[in-house]
Amino acid sequence: MNESKFKIIKAKYSIGDLVHHKLFDYRGVIFDIDPHFQLTDEWYETVARSRPPKNEPWYHVLVHEAANSTYVAEQNLEPDPSGKKINHPMTEKFFTDLRNGRYINDEKVN
Repeated sequence: MNESKFKIIKAKYSIGDLVHHKLFDYRGVIFDIDPHFQLTDEWYETVARSRPPKNEPWYHVLVHEAANSTYVAEQNLEPDPSGKKINHPMTEKFFTDLRNGRYINDEKVN
């Protein structure tokens, strides 16, 4: 029997969700999701100081009032109920509108 080292887990958040980082107190919007940690062990050892689980979802987040994005473990995020716009130069690349506290992309895809 061939067992995968990663179990199937449903992501708590979706692309376009507004989130708040519990440890570093910043707001952002999710623009991509990995079902489990996808970066290098070196990055994890250097950056992920709280040692969040690698086998749970990780999120790519555009940070409010910044030009960077971050890579965040699910356990470090919580919903941002403010419904306020994220000020980031890349939001328009990924999303067309902010509606009812969520970013959406109305562009038609082939």
